[in-house]
Amino acid sequence: MEAVGGAAEERWASLCNCVVNFLLEEKYHLTALELLQELQEDGRHAQALRLRSFFSDPAFFPPDLVARASSSPPGADPQSLLEEKIAAEEKLALTEYDLRLAKEDLTCLKLELQKQQESSPDNTIDASAHEGFNQQDQRDVKISALGPLKDNERKDLNCAVKEYLLLAGYRLAAMTFIEEVLDQDLDVWTNSSACVPDALRRYYYQYLSSTTEAAEALETIKIVSDALPKIVPYVLINHREELLPLIICAIERHPDSDVRDSLTHTLFNLIKRPDGQQRLIIMDACVELATSVGEMRTETELLPQCWEQINHQYEERRLLVAQSCGELAIYVRPEIRDSLILSIVQQLVEDSATVVREAATHNLALLLPLFPNMDKYYKVEELLFQLVRDPSGVVVDVALRELVPAVVGWGGKLDQILRVLLSHILASAQRCPSVSGVEGTIDSHLRVLGEQERWTIEVLLRMLTELLPFIHQKAIETCPSIDPSENYISESSLKLYATGETEWSAFEWMHTECLPDLIKLACLLPAKEDSLRTVITKYLLAVSGRYGKDYLEHIMLPVFLIAAGDIDSGDFTYFPLSIQSKVRGFRPKTSVAEKIAIICVLPLLLSGILGSPSSRQQLEEYLRKLLIQNTKDGSFSMHHTAEIIDAIRFLCIFEEHHGVIFHILWEMVASSDTNLKTSAAALLKALVPYVGVKVASTHVLPALITLGSDQNSAVKYASIDALGAVAQHFKSDMVVDKIHIQMDAFLEDGSHEATISVIRALAVAVPHSTDRLREYLLTKIFRLTSAPPTENDIERRRERANVFCEALCALDATDLPATSVRDLLLPSIQNLLKDLDALDPAHKEALEVIGRERSGGTLESIGKAMGAHLGIATSVSSFFGESNLLGKKEGGEQHDPAAASVPPQVGLQTQQENTRFGRIMRGGFGDMLRGKAKGGDEPS
Repeated sequence: MEAVGGAAEERWASLCNCVVNFLLEEKYHLTALELLQELQEDGRHAQALRLRSFFSDPAFFPPDLVARASSSPPGADPQSLLEEKIAAEEKLALTEYDLRLAKEDLTCLKLELQKQQESSPDNTIDASAHEGFNQQDQRDVKISALGPLKDNERKDLNCAVKEYLLLAGYRLAAMTFIEEVLDQDLDVWTNSSACVPDALRRYYYQYLSSTTEAAEALETIKIVSDALPKIVPYVLINHREELLPLIICAIERHPDSDVRDSLTHTLFNLIKRPDGQQRLIIMDACVELATSVGEMRTETELLPQCWEQINHQYEERRLLVAQSCGELAIYVRPEIRDSLILSIVQQLVEDSATVVREAATHNLALLLPLFPNMDKYYKVEELLFQLVRDPSGVVVDVALRELVPAVVGWGGKLDQILRVLLSHILASAQRCPSVSGVEGTIDSHLRVLGEQERWTIEVLLRMLTELLPFIHQKAIETCPSIDPSENYISESSLKLYATGETEWSAFEWMHTECLPDLIKLACLLPAKEDSLRTVITKYLLAVSGRYGKDYLEHIMLPVFLIAAGDIDSGDFTYFPLSIQSKVRGFRPKTSVAEKIAIICVLPLLLSGILGSPSSRQQLEEYLRKLLIQNTKDGSFSMHHTAEIIDAIRFLCIFEEHHGVIFHILWEMVASSDTNLKTSAAALLKALVPYVGVKVASTHVLPALITLGSDQNSAVKYASIDALGAVAQHFKSDMVVDKIHIQMDAFLEDGSHEATISVIRALAVAVPHSTDRLREYLLTKIFRLTSAPPTENDIERRRERANVFCEALCALDATDLPATSVRDLLLPSIQNLLKDLDALDPAHKEALEVIGRERSGGTLESIGKAMGAHLGIATSVSSFFGESNLLGKKEGGEQHDPAAASVPPQVGLQTQQENTRFGRIMRGGFGDMLRGKAKGGDEPS
């Protein structure tokens, strides 16, 4: 390679020196040897000088080794020579290591002596710099003093050296270098060759700086330490992390503890509100520092910074403290971990920020295996239950997923945790008030759960599920006859257990403690608590999934059969005699207890026991027994049809059971038994909210239409109720059309009962139905109220008027088109107000308010307007004005007769918007009125 000029020659020499230093320092000796040959051949003797000196140094290449190599016959293996050289280098490295230790001891002694001298700092530094190091020390300081190269830096430098060797024409050296670098593909480099000089010079300057005297290094540390607190505020937040190596180095090496504390404070406060990535970088720096300074300085310098930040106003900083507890625990003495660090975690668990409590939970799980003993077990257990019941779902998830297994594994007190857990579950429900204060009733046994209690019970049940693998494993491990490699409780093991000759308490706990307590809990839950009942069901399914089919059939099933009141179906063959009496004690002993068992336990029996995938056939048989067979032979299910239907409703929450349920339903629909058909209609109504539109169209509607054509009026009217439920939950045009057709058929019947049932069923569906269904109902009401009353029985007329009024109130609470209001709603109100004897006073008032608000005027104007619209005589339309019901406006002014000529729809939409809230409130008026009617007008 020819020189292009003085500057170029100088630049080339500088790069070559960098490469030579790099190869020697990184021990790429084969490449260095090849480069030496090529430099000599190229006449670059000045650049080859250091290489010649290195390879001729007897410390690295002993004369006897060189002599042996030179006397070797031609073709000797160079690799063996290299191996011998490496062995010699290793011996030399050990010697150098011993020497370095001795020098470090000497340096420490000199520093101690220096502290005792009462001389000026400058003189001390000068003296230590002069006396502490000699020329040999300078040569021994290597680039490793600056810390190892980062992976990306080493890769860049390797690629840079290869590029230099190729550009300089030293191809043999380049090929040798490629072979020596085994862990990198040097042909792949994202940077360009323009980076070669900068990369090499950076390494060269690092190397030169490593040979600075220690006194200058101490002085540099002081300068950097003084400057850092002033520099940090002026560095952009996103770039402050680049100061961390300087901060760590200064903390690690500065002799003054006060300065180190200040710098450590700077480290923790480097970024005002560090995000997740920034916290990770700061934590990595803290770990690196703790690794370097040891246990005592970590305890006295780093942990106090954590403690100071516990109550910081920014949650990001408190979050940093939480993360540091788990990361730094390994770098302090064991007795500090379960004292100071646990105290920090304990305070963070009470933090107002969810993310801080979440981090504290995670780090407590990391901390537990590092505790030296079990002295703080009960404090940790208390924290466990506190975090599992945390109001935040995120914290609960971390506690269940990480902390629960950590506490069980560390403490080994599974029985203690389970005992506390079950007591908390029951107490959370028992302390809630009763549904009713009337002693001896069903509602006096059931509890009204608040949101907090419901949440607590749910998460504690989830905790029980998380503990199930540990419970099951302990039962398997303590079984006297099971191979520990087996995962299921076999029938042979159950037979051995039934003899009562072996003790198996870990196995018995499930059916003598856990399942009975869950049954007690279920008997406190009202029917509406489906969410908690679902969690219990999933736990029961998980138990049978782990313990196996034999345990489900021979242990779990008998327990729940007798607890549900079905005392004749349980088989106790696999229970020891001592346990049989306890299990038989689960049977309900009073009629109230029997009803509670059907309401509360039967749903769990169906869904959590018979609902197991291995028990589908048994489920179908038991449903058939409940719904069909037992209604004929007079057994208990005959007297609890409504409760059984509600239990099957809960079963329908699980879609996989729909097929079995509808198979039984069709048997009931096709039966000749009137009671079965009525029960089928009631069951279909209960199941509607849990099926999709496809099932509704293919199963529910055909079954209801079949029942609706039955000759028995009770069956027919029961199907009308169920059709109303379908109308309430589905808006499909196809479904609505079928409902219209069927309801028309009922109304054509003309009976009072059919009319009442249809209007009432559709009125319930109004708030959730389609506009078409509302228009249909409004049309039917208008036609029915327009016909003169044919009933002489005043009670029937009142019942009819009440149903119409409730339906109109429900319709008024929706957004009706202006034409429907004018042509149907207001005329229907007019028709009802004609028969005042049949109207309840409260209904009458509600109709008048609706009429006034919907028309924008008084009922007198409504009457005249509707009289003109419908061709009613003026004398009839002015009836209400003459009756002095609403002949005046609300303000007391006389009504202007000219208002009669104003169409009632003028300004109607604006009036609708202004009174929407009032209409919605009146939409629920029917419940109050029905209650009043039952208490006053209706006969007992």
